[in-house]
Amino acid sequence: MLFEELTASAKSLGASDAAIIAASEIPVEDHLADFCRKNPGCENYRLSMSCPPHVSGPAGFRKLQREFSHGLVFSFTVPEEVLLSERRPEIFQKLHETGAQIEALAKGLGFSDARAFAGGSCRRIFCPDQKDCRVLKKGERCRYPDSARPSMSGFGIDVSALMKRAGISMEWMGQPGEDNGMKMGTVCGLVLICSDS
Repeated sequence: MLFEELTASAKSLGASDAAIIAASEIPVEDHLADFCRKNPGCENYRLSMSCPPHVSGPAGFRKLQREFSHGLVFSFTVPEEVLLSERRPEIFQKLHETGAQIEALAKGLGFSDARAFAGGSCRRIFCPDQKDCRVLKKGERCRYPDSARPSMSGFGIDVSALMKRAGISMEWMGQPGEDNGMKMGTVCGLVLICSDS
């Protein structure tokens, strides 16, 4: 019943879809995390606490899979033109904020160790105009601790396989549009939940 409440809450927060999956079923691939650092690599590599090499990577996530029983997968499907526009950070900010809100709701329901992950680097989304991540540079508190969450990419999570296993349809950018001609794209987040918290 609590899982149903969380999925309903995710949708009430604006998610296009949400579903529960066993934590052991979350697909993790080492080579996907390698894309963060390999040439040409991600421009945000090393620049925030929520991205490699400052996260525990696939090995760390596999350890979490043994500690957590379930994950809540949630998605937003939005027009492709928005994802390719200056509004892209706005969509990913909403993704991070929703993950943080679901995490807080889960903790309120007794899942005290709930942990959210999202897509995209928090550096680009929340602090694009800041010179440094102040957690890294000065050892100070994150500017957005109630919103920013670690990027799934740095942990090697296979997002498309994750969504397929969760039964959530994914719209790929570049695919032909539906009858109305509008092309769509899907972004998603994840909240780990331990059922025996």
